[in-house]
Amino acid sequence: MIYLDYAAATPVDDRVMAAMQPFLATEFYNPSAAYMAALAVREKYEEARHDIAKVIGAVKAEIIMTAGATESINLALRSFEHVLTTAIEHPAVLGCVGSGDIVNVDGGGRVDLADLRAKITDATELISVGYANSEIGVVQPIKEIARIVQDVRADRLERGVATPIYFHTDASAAAGMLELGVARLGVDMMTLNAGKCYGPKQVGCLYVRAGVKLRPAVCGGGQEMGLRSGTENVAGAIGFAAALKIAEKKRKVETVRLGKMRDDLERYLIGKSNVKDAPGKHFRTLPVKINGDCKHRLPNILNFSIPGLDGERAVFALDFAGVMVATGSACAANKGLRSHVLTAIGLDDRTADGSIRSSLGRGTTREEMEETKKILAQVLPSELALSQE
Repeated sequence: MIYLDYAAATPVDDRVMAAMQPFLATEFYNPSAAYMAALAVREKYEEARHDIAKVIGAVKAEIIMTAGATESINLALRSFEHVLTTAIEHPAVLGCVGSGDIVNVDGGGRVDLADLRAKITDATELISVGYANSEIGVVQPIKEIARIVQDVRADRLERGVATPIYFHTDASAAAGMLELGVARLGVDMMTLNAGKCYGPKQVGCLYVRAGVKLRPAVCGGGQEMGLRSGTENVAGAIGFAAALKIAEKKRKVETVRLGKMRDDLERYLIGKSNVKDAPGKHFRTLPVKINGDCKHRLPNILNFSIPGLDGERAVFALDFAGVMVATGSACAANKGLRSHVLTAIGLDDRTADGSIRSSLGRGTTREEMEETKKILAQVLPSELALSQE
């Protein structure tokens, strides 16, 4: 089987598993206990928090450990009333927008900065825009958004408006693919997810810049600076730290490697491959459309549509043939819904329903990609024909 759904889940790196193992077995102590063994575990837990902070250019007091990106997003967004976000965000973000507004995106999925400026009012407390979209791979102009937020702060200060405004980004899809320095990006809060960068599932964190006030997400024993009570997941935090450090170390080399393979597959699909044995003859007659901004995107994601194709049935057929891909985000597929991301960027129903997302990862090889080309050439034309019967 060829796995091309790394945007949905990544395997746990062997080095990460080894780092976690002692804290799942012999070093199992509650870090809040007072005896020496527990204090040693507490020290390792805080060391992991420090390591995570170091990767993103923060300090450990600014890192809140959570049970994944969804909880981190809820902790950030539910602390504020008037939130601005875009229509292509993760359902966790869209589900937390209360009295706020939705900012337009262009046909490639990039945020409309003019529309963002226009929709900021004196009541706006938070702007939340994902760093990179896991479905179409589009990378947002985070630094430009941060400058807008700074301008709003300066204007409010001058006019005596006391309402603070903050900037949050979900960087779950960006870890190991893009630079994560919070100071350079200009964000006040950042969500990260261990399960997207070869770490354990159900482990995440929220970077919260010093001075930003949040409401507790879970009340109880007061762990995580009183914002997220509950016995700390020591093994998970240590695994997350190890995974994030490895991902950052491999980032530059891996993004080049994956980008080359992704681009090669794209050329094949649109009939511009240099491969002699059947590039164009299979796809030249198929109206393949590449979805999302082709300039500002992650190097490992390729989302394409064939109008009229039953994308869901095609995924099942490809799975049977030996290639695991997706029709969109795992959340949307689980609910059996049409992709809200593809709808937001202007795709009609026929094109959106004919979408396929391939996402490459650390285990992807050139040999696998060559085999994938052959399987796509066999499966997709026949599936399109069946869909049109």
